[in-house]
Amino acid sequence: MVLNNHFQDMLDEISRCYEAEADPLGPHTAKTLIVTPSPVTFDPVPPCFLDQGIRTVLAGSNHPAAGAVLKAQNLLPWGSNPVEDNTESSIAAMICVASLLGPEGPIPAPDVRLGLVYMRPESYYPLHLHDADETYSIIAGQALWTAGDDIRMRGAGDMIHHPSLMPHAFQTGSEGFLAIWRWSGDINTHSYAFTEDPATELQA
Repeated sequence: MVLNNHFQDMLDEISRCYEAEADPLGPHTAKTLIVTPSPVTFDPVPPCFLDQGIRTVLAGSNHPAAGAVLKAQNLLPWGSNPVEDNTESSIAAMICVASLLGPEGPIPAPDVRLGLVYMRPESYYPLHLHDADETYSIIAGQALWTAGDDIRMRGAGDMIHHPSLMPHAFQTGSEGFLAIWRWSGDINTHSYAFTEDPATELQA
């Protein structure tokens, strides 16, 4: 087992991202992260298959959380995607997810899920939805972001909220992106589903 303060430092930076969120679950999430015991104990984990891309996009960001995530990178449970069973292999090849907070842990929380997601460059994650409310906080890179009818470029420092069942999608350019995601409300995973997407229909 490894004792490492880098993980706790990362949690502190993530909590700051959500402290000022308008959704009441933002401050609640921040408080949950802050009371996590320090230092956190870990088993070493193998590198994510997209490890180099993750490190590259984090290193190019000035966001305080990006530097903290980069320092903790060797400890993060990349590959712990709670909705992996609801996605196809083509989708799994373009992203890597690390779950940090939720009913299954590694930090136990019965009413919220939170983690990190990296999406590789030149990729499109199709329109999807779920019962949970979701708030993304981008800390590195950028993407053309679809949130319902709102379609625009989003980058480090942007926070995007998806109400329950709002279709959303992401298109990366040459650098990909890394974000913190937070689910609140009904955080079941079985409702996660892809929906009709004109962009993928045009490619078919």
